[in-house]
Amino acid sequence: MSKTVTIAIIGAGARGRGYANFAKEFPERLKVVAVAEPNDYYRELVAREHNIAPENCFKSWDEFTARAKMCDAVAICTQDSMHEAPAIACAGLGYHILLEKPMAPTAEACQRIVAAVKKAGVMFAVCHVLRYTKYTAVLRDIIASGEIGDIVSIQHLEPVGYWHQAHSFVRGLWRNEAESSFMLLAKSCHDVDWLRGVMGKKCVAVHSFGSLKHFKASEKPAGAADRCVNCPTRIESNCPYSAVKIYFRDRFCKGVKHWPVNVLTPNPTDETLEKALVDGSYGRCVYACDNDVVDNQVVNMSFEDGSTVSMTMTAFNFHGGRKTRIFGTKGEIDTDSTIITVNHFLDNTSRVVDTDTLNDGGILSGHGGGDMGLMNNFVQAVAENDPSLILTGIDETLESHLMVFAAEKSRKEGIVVEIK
Repeated sequence: MSKTVTIAIIGAGARGRGYANFAKEFPERLKVVAVAEPNDYYRELVAREHNIAPENCFKSWDEFTARAKMCDAVAICTQDSMHEAPAIACAGLGYHILLEKPMAPTAEACQRIVAAVKKAGVMFAVCHVLRYTKYTAVLRDIIASGEIGDIVSIQHLEPVGYWHQAHSFVRGLWRNEAESSFMLLAKSCHDVDWLRGVMGKKCVAVHSFGSLKHFKASEKPAGAADRCVNCPTRIESNCPYSAVKIYFRDRFCKGVKHWPVNVLTPNPTDETLEKALVDGSYGRCVYACDNDVVDNQVVNMSFEDGSTVSMTMTAFNFHGGRKTRIFGTKGEIDTDSTIITVNHFLDNTSRVVDTDTLNDGGILSGHGGGDMGLMNNFVQAVAENDPSLILTGIDETLESHLMVFAAEKSRKEGIVVEIK
């Protein structure tokens, strides 16, 4: 490394604090010198952990951008609908930008961000962390070697998880499209980006179906209360989505105080967690929330050479990572995002590759090590002035976002949408 990169964190929620933790692990490579966050607790927490000067602590991104450029880069980790304005402002000031996915909730906003970044000539990376995993690197090497021939089709499963859906997309910040973004963009835009990267070619058309099948008032059990703590025991104890079950019995009582429990209350105790379940948004019945995003969706994609991809996003699974099957002209790959099994047609043999993904539970090891991989590459790119280390270039990032917007248009209008 030729220099220590300096960075400002804009949005100090779980993702922002997680990326900032890279500076704790590698203080010689990255230093957090500013934070912009409206929540006093999280702003002060980041300031303490990174010894940030009081004059560099801001309550909003526009307070930060009102000052002259003070560091090399910014990590913008605000809510989805709050990405465009700070990204454009920071580009204009000459900051290199790490932007949490998705870029923005509309295609037009994404295009405006791209235009601003290109005009400013700064480096830009959207947090498509799946591209930065050890697993993805190994998988792409196998495909590039020609071992399974040319890819004909891919079958991909994005299993959100029953409790994760309830936490983030029914009770949580991504539950309502008007307040955040639609489900495929919020949760699966990096799956679409990953699939685009694996295919290595342009998508020309998409077709999608999806619905809010279960988490709605019509599915509420007779006699259930609007809050889990008030629900009759006979109903609450038999509900897999009970907030008391998910946060208290399944986690807090077993010593878990990190995500997702600390989303309800920053410092979980018996008293603070009980209050959050009684009064907070995460204590609501999943059938009595203001959620409107889908809980299941399928997306079919056609690529320029006639190859195809089928992706399923579902809330209704127990555990396990993404599962992918890749069908080639000489063989097939079956993988669970860690173990890669390669089957050969010519001699009917198979081989297994264990990518030994590191995951110690910390946010930087999340997504199979992709969070740490992303930070490693972005910091090095800024330090060495080498944008090639950013694995998803700005044009391909925009392309994969446009694929997601096309899929949602298809879902809502019941049509096949061509990618222009």
